[in-house]
Amino acid sequence: MHIKKGDKVKVLAGKDKGKTGKVLQVFAGTRKASVDGINLLIKHMRPKRQGEKGQRIEFPAPLDISKLMLVCPKCGKPSRTSMKIILAGESRKKYRECQKCRNIIN
Repeated sequence: MHIKKGDKVKVLAGKDKGKTGKVLQVFAGTRKASVDGINLLIKHMRPKRQGEKGQRIEFPAPLDISKLMLVCPKCGKPSRTSMKIILAGESRKKYRECQKCRNIIN
């Protein structure tokens, strides 16, 4: 997958188009990711005991990965990524590569 937990991403579509944020969690099976401060939903919680007040909890709902673009940590621009395989002896290691500046992203 081209997006991992902790990456800085830019939203391409939806109500938060143009905003950037940090990826909190990635759901690989459904190809969705939740981003800090993006796509916030409000959940109303009922009081559990008598005398308690109800609450409104705001949380980031997952977005489809196709609506997100990775922001390169080196050049600071949102860009597509490619996979680059680097051979170290007999072992192979797969890295993500920025398409604009051609730097390897960890």
